[in-house]
Amino acid sequence: MKNATPDPRPSHPFSIGLHAARANLVPGLIVQAAMAAVLLGYFFYPPARAWLEELARLKERWGYGFACGAGMLAGAVVPELLVIVIFQRGRVHRSNWSDLLFGLLYWGSQSMVVDAFYRFQAVLFGTHPDLLTVAKKVIVDQFIYTPLYSMPFAMVCFTWKNNGYRWEGMRRVFTLRFYREVTIPSIIAAWGVWIPVVSMVYSLPPLLQVPLFSLALTFWSMMLTWITRQKK
Repeated sequence: MKNATPDPRPSHPFSIGLHAARANLVPGLIVQAAMAAVLLGYFFYPPARAWLEELARLKERWGYGFACGAGMLAGAVVPELLVIVIFQRGRVHRSNWSDLLFGLLYWGSQSMVVDAFYRFQAVLFGTHPDLLTVAKKVIVDQFIYTPLYSMPFAMVCFTWKNNGYRWEGMRRVFTLRFYREVTIPSIIAAWGVWIPVVSMVYSLPPLLQVPLFSLALTFWSMMLTWITRQKK
């Protein structure tokens, strides 16, 4: 009888999440460094401040429409162009159109949800970027909003997409077992990237929070697109 070889992959949800967080360490640090550069530019580099203030004026003028358009551009258009130009050598496949449509609908709608959530936090805790206010917003964002809505909804949407947009077999997504084995590891992996990012987001004036979130989403979606395609 042969000896059983132990499985080196982690099985506990928290271990899986930490493993995924370590795997995403480099792209996460790149996103955080880019956001830190934008934040420092706002406070110490006048041309960067002027550019960001122009984004703030656009956000004030267009409101939720700005959030929707920025989310579509950052989460759907830019990553799909990256796939077509770099990985498909300029050739457009039928799957690109369905992926683009899904990304437009998902990221456009969820960016408006993020905008509404940021506004709610501003009413709840105020808009002054002191340490206590920022900490409260980060805690609510990452430990209430993310595990109760943001990540579970993302799991439903992307599992449905990966299932060929069929509802057969989707019942498992709404079980506690799926939440424990899939959603919790995803939340833990996301914390490693997004806790520092949203800390920087909440350190800016309200009208700049959605634009900075969109910039972070652009870098992050490009990184994830690159990583997943390289693995394929």
